[in-house]
Amino acid sequence: MVRPHDTPHDGNLAEARPCFVTHLECSQTGQRHEAGRVHGLSTSGKPLLVKYDLDALSAHVERQVVANRPAGLWRYSEWLPVRSVEHRLSLGEVQTPLVPLPRSQLARGTLLAKDEGCLPTHSFKARGMAVAVSMAHGWGLSRVALPTNGNAGAALAAYARRAGIEAFVFCPADTPEILVREIAARGAHVWRVPGLINDCARIVSEARDAMQWFDMSTLKEPYRIEGKKTMGLELADQMGWTTPDVILYPTGGGTGLIGMWKAFGELKHMGWLSGGLPRMVAVQARGCAPIVKAYDDGSESAAPWPDASTVAAGIRVPAAIGDFLILRAIRQSNGFAAAVDDEAILAAQRDVSERDGLLMCPEGAATYAAYKQELQSGRIADDETVVLFNCASGLKYSLSPVTQQWDAGDRFRWPPR
Repeated sequence: MVRPHDTPHDGNLAEARPCFVTHLECSQTGQRHEAGRVHGLSTSGKPLLVKYDLDALSAHVERQVVANRPAGLWRYSEWLPVRSVEHRLSLGEVQTPLVPLPRSQLARGTLLAKDEGCLPTHSFKARGMAVAVSMAHGWGLSRVALPTNGNAGAALAAYARRAGIEAFVFCPADTPEILVREIAARGAHVWRVPGLINDCARIVSEARDAMQWFDMSTLKEPYRIEGKKTMGLELADQMGWTTPDVILYPTGGGTGLIGMWKAFGELKHMGWLSGGLPRMVAVQARGCAPIVKAYDDGSESAAPWPDASTVAAGIRVPAAIGDFLILRAIRQSNGFAAAVDDEAILAAQRDVSERDGLLMCPEGAATYAAYKQELQSGRIADDETVVLFNCASGLKYSLSPVTQQWDAGDRFRWPPR
């Protein structure tokens, strides 16, 4: 029997598999927190990380077994914290393609884009919310809330509706119109808020007790990072259990970058990865680049960015609660942080779509702008394999208008006179 939230014929949703979670750990102090109960931040007010018995996991699962499963997020269920088949939520999370960009490639190496716009809700936020809302579903939570620049809100709305959970979403007033409408269309209560995402976050926090909702903000609960971790698991799987030399990731709250680095560490511990680990590069807009400044300054944390502004709304995050985790991953991987200006982002979006046909979102296009910039700087070598993360469909954002017309009574000529 197919349950209402199942994807038909997907054995990943129907097959019971063991859970290897041992505990949760404060990302700053290392203090253990008990698994099996609802958690937000650690007792120290820092993000919690889910820990697994990786030796037991390795003994239980073989790579060929994973290869024989249907592709998609729940293919990696043993690396995830959802214990019960009944609580796995799905809207059809596909394996997102690795798209070669041969005409956009500017060096001897290989340039690939992982196109996360193919996921449900058309962004990588679907990964984190699929797992986080599955956990909330398992806990029996009835209300959740979130500040968002758009895509996370759409994903929360979709998976919360699937689970029968009421969702409350707060967006900066200038969030792209299509994203706000999408959130509402997927069944959430949504409001525009004058200000930035940190102003929205304050509302969620201040109203938590009165509204009795669970705060699903980036890294304020432990499980969105586990869903985002599947980007790293899936990428390694697609590349034959190896990794590229460099990953360029558009970085706001940084959950995906942190999650991928966690995934690579887990796979390395299990002996599943061949070769070295990738250099992780956090890409930000020059008008909102707190991680870049902290990296350049040698700091362990990032100061809030004043007057944040960029066309890439998804990475306009003036202060990230996981700033030290982003910086830690960058440095442990021998990566770096790079800032690109809005003109370069828009030019990159045009370049890739016109040359290779992939319509990147502005945040994804920022990674191509950074690729061009860092080839010139020498921080990316001419012969390296580089993966860009296109985090959402470009169709969710405004595109240039088309004004050319042809009179139907005129004979067609090319080129036009």
